[in-house]
Amino acid sequence: MAFFGGLFLTAISIGSFIGVYDSVLFWDHMTQHLILVMIAAPLFALAAPLSLLWSATTGSAHQWVTQGLRSGVARFFDMPITAFALYAVVIPVTHLTSFYNYTLGNEDIRNLEHVIFLVVGYLFWRQVFPVEHSAHRMHPALRMGYLFLAIPVDTFVGVSLDSETHEIFPNYLLLHRTWGPSLVTDLHLGGVIMWVVGDTLMTLGMIPVAVAWLRYEERKSIRVDRELDAMAL
Repeated sequence: MAFFGGLFLTAISIGSFIGVYDSVLFWDHMTQHLILVMIAAPLFALAAPLSLLWSATTGSAHQWVTQGLRSGVARFFDMPITAFALYAVVIPVTHLTSFYNYTLGNEDIRNLEHVIFLVVGYLFWRQVFPVEHSAHRMHPALRMGYLFLAIPVDTFVGVSLDSETHEIFPNYLLLHRTWGPSLVTDLHLGGVIMWVVGDTLMTLGMIPVAVAWLRYEERKSIRVDRELDAMAL
C-alpha cells in the first residue's frame, strides 16, 4: 500500500498541474520537491522495495540481487552518515546554485533532478523508518537526533531564498511571465514553503520515531524485569 501511495504522489507531483508549472513558478517547484522528498520518498522507504526485490527473485536473479545488496557500494549507501550527507548536500545544491537554473532550460536535467530527489529522499528516510534490513540500524534516540539535525538544512535553504532581493535564476527572466506573483515574490514564496512546510514535515516525522522509542523502552523494561525475576527464582 505504501509503495502504491508513493507512486501515486510521484505521478501527481510530476504529471499533474504541479508538474506543468514546475519550470514556470518557483513556489510550485518547491511544492513538488517537498512532495517527492518528504512524502513520496518516506512511503517508498516504508514499502521496503529492496527487501521485496530480494524476496521476489529466484535463481540467478536472486543471487545477483543478494550480491548487490552485500556489495561495498550498497553498504556505503546504507550508512546513516552517507544518507544524511547526501541530503545535506543535495538540497542546498539543487536550490541555491546554478544547477537549478539548468533544470529550467533542460527537461532531461529537470527529470534527473526528480530522480535525485526520490533516491536521496528514500536513502534518508529508510534510516528513520528501518523496515528494511540494515547493518546500521539506529537506536530510536539516534533517529530522533538524525531528524533534528536535518531541520537546519531546510531552514538554511528556505531562509536564504526568502532573503534574496532579486531573481537569482536567469532562466525565469527569459519566460517574460505576465501573470502570477512577481519573480522575487515567487522566490520568497518558495523559500517560505521550504522553510516552514519543510521543517513542519520533518518535525512530523519525529512522531512515529518517538512512539517507536517509547515502545523500545517498554520492551527493554519488560525484558529487564523478567531477567530480575528469573534471578530471584
